[in-house]
Amino acid sequence: MSTPLWDAASLRAATGGAAAEGLAVSGVSIDSRAVAPGDLFVALRDTRDGHDFVADALARGAGAAMVDRAPAGLSESAPLLRVGDTLAGLTALGAAGRARSPARFVAVTGSVGKTSTKEMLAAGLSAAGRVHAAAASYNNHWGVPLTLARMPVEAEFGVIEIGMNARGEIAPLSRLARPHVAIVTVIAPAHLGRLGSIEAIAEEKADIVEGLEPGGTVVLPAEGEQAARLQRRAATAGVRAVLFGEGEGAEARLLAWRGEADRQSFRVALGAEEIAVSLAVPGRHMAMNAVAALAAARALGVDPRRVAEGLAGFAALAGRGARVSIPLAGGAALLLDESYNANTTSMRAALAVLAAQEGTRRIAVMGDMLELGDQGAAMHAALAAEAAASADLVFTCGPQMAALHAALPAARRGAHAADSAALAPIVAEAIRAGDAVLVKGSLGSRMAAVVRAVKGLGEAGRGAAA
Repeated sequence: MSTPLWDAASLRAATGGAAAEGLAVSGVSIDSRAVAPGDLFVALRDTRDGHDFVADALARGAGAAMVDRAPAGLSESAPLLRVGDTLAGLTALGAAGRARSPARFVAVTGSVGKTSTKEMLAAGLSAAGRVHAAAASYNNHWGVPLTLARMPVEAEFGVIEIGMNARGEIAPLSRLARPHVAIVTVIAPAHLGRLGSIEAIAEEKADIVEGLEPGGTVVLPAEGEQAARLQRRAATAGVRAVLFGEGEGAEARLLAWRGEADRQSFRVALGAEEIAVSLAVPGRHMAMNAVAALAAARALGVDPRRVAEGLAGFAALAGRGARVSIPLAGGAALLLDESYNANTTSMRAALAVLAAQEGTRRIAVMGDMLELGDQGAAMHAALAAEAAASADLVFTCGPQMAALHAALPAARRGAHAADSAALAPIVAEAIRAGDAVLVKGSLGSRMAAVVRAVKGLGEAGRGAAA
């Protein structure tokens, strides 16, 4: 192994744990199934106890395991880092990873667009230096410290995503990450049922300023009903705010936007400077994410023109706008995979992308948007006009989406089912060559089941062709 990410001395210093001399690891993992040779496997407790998988992780090549109790069936010589509590140990390791890093850090939060903006930053900043970014949507109490614990010492930029499920979660994660620049993307009624109001959601997102490094900058929306609240929080904290949007009040401003079915081009005004940007993904909301990313890069001291060049390498992720061609008899269907999550703002943005697609039919497959509280049914029904205008057929599933199904014009109703498992075969049966199919819903609605069913049509088509 080359220079280790963590050796015995640095692991002991970071966590206060006990580790044998000679122990060294090249990575950090919390999933025994995904352990790479040389990783430190951290035995966290969630729905299952990670200690039950330590032996498996070591058998797969893990260099060591962080534990807070002795797992059964291990030899006395097993390479273990013993700590008082594994989550606290991972958090301490993340703090140490952040403390020793010379990189410039940017953190992203918001109700919509966090992961896409994080991925844009990773792609854009890679044109200016070595980037370490959060994997997937690792943005919670274990995801943020895990990202920091994996931080290579040689990285020049760190990109951290910070999310929340309840009040009081963002501030401690921001203090752990200590970003030089923070972004709040869009405030929307995600987790409304948990936080109670859109104002409380905005206050929680604004807590990202609590962890900013001295002299740091926060990039905030210039428009929207919560924009003034966010800007007041920045002012109260004494933090410099850069506003992004489309109006004259935005320092980072979207100009001359031109969208197509699968790509877009636009210009971004950054103060007196204008930059041309091309993205190989559709959707005006993606353009706004790019504007925020460019504003953040500039605040980091990076030439935004280089970042704009790096954005050419950005691609939508599975579950977050990925476009998949599904070969079928007589041609192909287009799958727009937005299955990872949903709220009213992101649902409307996805419907706008569907409306821009060229196809024989446009089909929307929509699952419940969760955690909307008492307003849930009404907020689902309120999507009926946009859904009917964007799609020729709308398939829905879940108790909340029943309200949307009932509000649709009869000609637009595909079918409604109790859940995604029941809806998946109905959708698969309905799809034909030439269709453009959007699949979107909250993660708990498990719309990935519909995505798998649609992709399965393509696999069957390829098999028949062979």
